[in-house]
Amino acid sequence: MRNESIKVGVIGVGHLGQHHTKHYASLQDAELVGVFDTDTDRAISIASQNSTKPFTELSSLLDVVEAVSIVTPTKFHVDVAAACIQAGKHVFIEKPITTTLEEADRLLLLAKEKGTMIQVGHIERLNPALLALRPFTINPKFIEIQRLAPYTTRGTDVPVVLDLMIHDIDILLSLVDSPVDTIRATGLSILTDSVDIAHARIRFGNGTVASIMSSRVAKDKVRKVKVFQRDLYATIDLLLGLTEIYKVVGDPDEDSQAIMTAPFEYDGSGRFIAYHKPPVISGDALRMELDNFIKSVQGKETPIVTGKAGREALEVAMEIQRIIIQDIH
Repeated sequence: MRNESIKVGVIGVGHLGQHHTKHYASLQDAELVGVFDTDTDRAISIASQNSTKPFTELSSLLDVVEAVSIVTPTKFHVDVAAACIQAGKHVFIEKPITTTLEEADRLLLLAKEKGTMIQVGHIERLNPALLALRPFTINPKFIEIQRLAPYTTRGTDVPVVLDLMIHDIDILLSLVDSPVDTIRATGLSILTDSVDIAHARIRFGNGTVASIMSSRVAKDKVRKVKVFQRDLYATIDLLLGLTEIYKVVGDPDEDSQAIMTAPFEYDGSGRFIAYHKPPVISGDALRMELDNFIKSVQGKETPIVTGKAGREALEVAMEIQRIIIQDIH
């Protein structure tokens, strides 16, 4: 375990990369050494705003850092990350980890050989509304997730499955402790040449079933997760930051944390539904994610989403995309 700050850099300072830069500049355990972008003027501007140095060569940045955030378009992830890992650097890669499983496997193998860490930026794991579930025992039998968004040009270089749905695939895999058994999927191209709306039905080895819907052709933003299990129903609004839990209990006194209880009768016995509205503690999820990355490099914490977990989410996403494309053609 190390206490001294970690020398870190940011590769790619576009829309999201600028926020990585801003957070590293203020994290106590990080020393922001510099940024690199193929757009030199952009790199100079973002570096200036954060009192750090712009680099015109990636290799020059890698000479002076211990860890980097890779916030480039996905198609560049594998080559950039491989160069960083080859140089012995720990890497934080924005989701999805790569464009193919072969690329992900290449990075995981290289990181193992070099003894470096890969963390993947599945930021929704740190959504405060999702974190509010932690005090409850979650053993879902059915999960329904919706992620809808109005059309924007950003992100349309990849199918909606890899742009939006992969967030929910990662959430799903974190909630269900069982391997994926079967996947059914359908989707359509509406506004672009890529898949713009997708639905998947996933069955896990333990019998849990999930229904996931993602669309970038919607009037309003929707990000909702519903979890159903024996004696518990949870509804989570990731956008509004609202989590509500409904539990079945035999006696209201056994659930002192409930806001209210209501009696109901089934099959001749009386029980109670306990309503919970756990506190949703707001915070900057990206800042928390990057702080976890730095502390993981120091050995103080473990990565929230490992390279292996990022690869697993990609594997499910790629299979959903494959099924949809096969169905379309």
